[in-house]
Amino acid sequence: MNTLLYTALALIAFAGNSILCRLALGEQSIDAASFTIIRLGSGILMLMVIMPLTAMGKTQSLRDSTAKGSWKASLMLFLYAVCFSYAYISLETGVGALILFGAVQITIILIGIHAGNKLHALEWAGVFIAFGGFIYLVLPGLATPSLWGFVLMLIAGIAWGLYTLAGKSSQNPLADTAFNFLRTAPFVVVLGIITLSSAHITVQGIILAVLSGAVASGLGYTIWYMALKGITALQAAVLQLLVPVIAAAGGILFADETLTLRLILSGIAILGGILLVILGRQVVNRKGASDGLSRSDRHQIDRTH
Repeated sequence: MNTLLYTALALIAFAGNSILCRLALGEQSIDAASFTIIRLGSGILMLMVIMPLTAMGKTQSLRDSTAKGSWKASLMLFLYAVCFSYAYISLETGVGALILFGAVQITIILIGIHAGNKLHALEWAGVFIAFGGFIYLVLPGLATPSLWGFVLMLIAGIAWGLYTLAGKSSQNPLADTAFNFLRTAPFVVVLGIITLSSAHITVQGIILAVLSGAVASGLGYTIWYMALKGITALQAAVLQLLVPVIAAAGGILFADETLTLRLILSGIAILGGILLVILGRQVVNRKGASDGLSRSDRHQIDRTH
């Protein structure tokens, strides 16, 4: 139940983040670099404030905490944030989502296969069904992407896939996320120096960037690392295909948007695909346990005879 709750909250945060980014950048309330800087900076402040207030913070200070994230994860976090912001300047929402989540899926699946975690028939079927439902959802917004936007969003997707995989080994999600954000500070400073002359900031843009960084990113990514402890990497990859569906549902609930047949059908396909991925791994695990038991029984019989 904890894993289910954490996963649901993280996916809602991702959907909120997507909406906040589109509102800020789509309406040109702020430039991409300033949005990224404020987003990561507010994430750092939020996590540094709340971490000492937790149970971990009462027993370990920031200085001698054993969970400190990694420079690799921090670089992936920064690459994802900055490339995501710049990519949406030249990409439609549907195209950007397709490239981003496609890159996440491929990155996690390929790394898993390289590590020896082969996908079985039900898992492959689930991946294709879920991704097919996702493509069907974003299909009306698809257009030929700009090369620059495509490359940037591809990098963002790969970086996010690697950041997700880094969270699989996290024993203290809050501390690891906090230090991952903190380590992006040097990259943020360099980005600020390079783009200072072209900065464009409004009050609305600042508010959207702070909400994106402090809440949807800082807290959302912490919850995501908490959820990763209870799901496989493949399940994490496929589950993220629900983000556009959740964002669309939010539009229906809070922006008086229309519930369409396309959203219903794509949601069913994505949920069905996710279910197949989850059940496929459980079937494989049960079969493996059964085979192991059978081998043990046979060995015991051989020893008896």
